Amino acid sequence: MSTTTKSTKTASENGAKYEGFTDEERSAMKERAKELKRGARRGAKADTESEVLAKIAEMAESDRVIAERLHAVVKANAPILTAKLWYGMPAYARNGKVVCFFQSAAKFKTRYAVLGFSDEANLDDGVMWPTYFALTELTAEQEARIGALVRQAVS
Repeated sequence: MSTTTKSTKTASENGAKYEGFTDEERSAMKERAKELKRGARRGAKADTESEVLAKIAEMAESDRVIAERLHAVVKANAPILTAKLWYGMPAYARNGKVVCFFQSAAKFKTRYAVLGFSDEANLDDGVMWPTYFALTELTAEQEARIGALVRQAVS
């Protein structure tokens, strides 16, 4: 009679390398924990836009230019959204839930910034639609397109 035993070796013992979270991902998680603690201390009615503007001001110039314009586009097209930090990124929320956010290229050392929409955004279009957009610059044409997306997201 033979018995089989289940291997209890770890990934590293089996020769696989576990990369884990990157330094940037760990930093984002730490920023989110701080945001939650700060929010709990000051309450839901706090003005968080100044924190978003300060975070934008800290960005590298190429990201900062896009983030400043994006902030203006979102505020102009969806004034009901509240600016707040989310994982250390500028985000825009309705009733405390993030609708869209900006991720700078430098945040995760990527070649482009990202405008993302959460499932709270009303962008549904059939059975498949985009929710993340790469941004390398904002022209008047892109600003108009983003404005339309933001208006649709909150409709």
